[in-house]
Amino acid sequence: MAHDVLETLAQVNPIFLIGFPAAATVVFLGMVWFVASRYRRCPSNRILVVYGKVGGSRAAKCLHGGGTFVWPLAQDYAYLSLEPLVIEIPLEGALSYNNIRVNVPATFTVGISTDPVLMNNAAERLLMLDDRKIREQAQDIILGQLRLVIATLSIEEINKDREKFMALINENVEQEINKIGLELINVNIRDITDESGYIEAIGKRAAAEAVNRAKVEVAQQEREGATGEAIAVREKMVNVARESASAAEGKKEAERRQRVTLAKLEAASVTGEVESKRDQEIATAQRMAETVAATKTAEQEQRIRVADAESLAVDGENTANAKIAESNARLAEIRAEAKRRAEVAAAKALEAVLIAEREQELARLAKVELAPQEIEKKRIEIAAEAEAEKLRREARGNADAILAKYMAEAEGIQKVLEAKAEGYRKLVAACAENPQVAPTLLMIEQLPTIVAEQVKAIQNLKIDKITVWDSGRNGHGQNGSTADFLSSLIGSLPAMHELARQAGVELPSVLGKVRENGDTARPFYAGRSEIIPEPDKG
Repeated sequence: MAHDVLETLAQVNPIFLIGFPAAATVVFLGMVWFVASRYRRCPSNRILVVYGKVGGSRAAKCLHGGGTFVWPLAQDYAYLSLEPLVIEIPLEGALSYNNIRVNVPATFTVGISTDPVLMNNAAERLLMLDDRKIREQAQDIILGQLRLVIATLSIEEINKDREKFMALINENVEQEINKIGLELINVNIRDITDESGYIEAIGKRAAAEAVNRAKVEVAQQEREGATGEAIAVREKMVNVARESASAAEGKKEAERRQRVTLAKLEAASVTGEVESKRDQEIATAQRMAETVAATKTAEQEQRIRVADAESLAVDGENTANAKIAESNARLAEIRAEAKRRAEVAAAKALEAVLIAEREQELARLAKVELAPQEIEKKRIEIAAEAEAEKLRREARGNADAILAKYMAEAEGIQKVLEAKAEGYRKLVAACAENPQVAPTLLMIEQLPTIVAEQVKAIQNLKIDKITVWDSGRNGHGQNGSTADFLSSLIGSLPAMHELARQAGVELPSVLGKVRENGDTARPFYAGRSEIIPEPDKG
């Protein structure tokens, strides 16, 4: 059927038979290129992390080596570097088990693990982070675990049992950094010191003990050497004396045998030579005399040599004994000195231990008894400082408020005065033709204040009832009693017209006028001035 379709298409369009294979080839090559472009390879020093829809409940798929397809839209990928990270840990002041702060600067080398579980942890927690951020996270974890390990060990364990110390560090640190996908490659503890000098004291004590042991061993070897030397010298001298005596004895024995042989020969000669008996007897006597003399001489020399040898042997023994005694004396002195140094070192070590125990006890007391008091003292000081700071701030706020209030009032008064000054300036300008008008208007403006002050003069007078007895002198040209009373009452008020005149101001006519006698006005305060009301023009 497909063949029939192709024949039909060829009959309709012959070009189709030529273009169809080419189009199929292009489509095939495009599909191959697309599939190849979505294949991602993983280098040996990296981890390929494919995230997105990776199947199952996993958040990502991690590969170390090889490759995989990364499908578009549904998946994407990133790389995690396996290069080691060197982290400097400048740990200072870590508290040990015996409450002594130590400094343990160290260098940790970590890296992302290729374990499948740890790779997934790294993909979940470290993907897209740069080396600085990864180093900071690892540094925080390592620092905390290192302090925890130090807190479980004493100074002696940290300083002596380094294998246990390193094992605990590896176990605790690796267990924690595995949670973020890292593994511990190497740990290098550069130096261990403490602020109190305890480790240095321990080292000095160990060095002193080693030196003392070495000195004792040297003294023992010197003693054994001196003793052996003295014994060898003594044996040498004894052997020499013995050999000398043996040589003298051998010589004497040879001489005796020689004399015996000679005597036998001489006797045979005497027997054979009867004729010369006299000569023989004389010769024999001479020979015998010579033999006896020689024998005595030889015995004397033998005794002298034996005595010399014995004296030399005694001298050798005495010299050897003297050297042995001198060696023993030196050995005793060396032992006494070594014992003294050992006792001094032990006393110093005990003193150092007691000082350390005292420091430990003081630290414990400071922690148990003084620390709560110091904390309470600090709390009280902080509370007092807070209360003082609160009062200072409140006072500063009140002062600022008062200052702001007075500043506002001053600004208001200044603006009022400026406004008044402007009004006065305009008033004076308006009254340029009649200068007397301006003071009059100002006086009128202050009139309520002046009247208020006049009223204050009598406001405290308590008058429940006023009874006026009029004597009827009004018809004789004098004021009546009521008029005199009011006149005297008004006379007790300040002389307003007099004040106006002193100020150079003429009051308006509605306030009355001052009657004058001649050229001089009658003083108001003397009771001779009268306020004459203006006639009613109505």
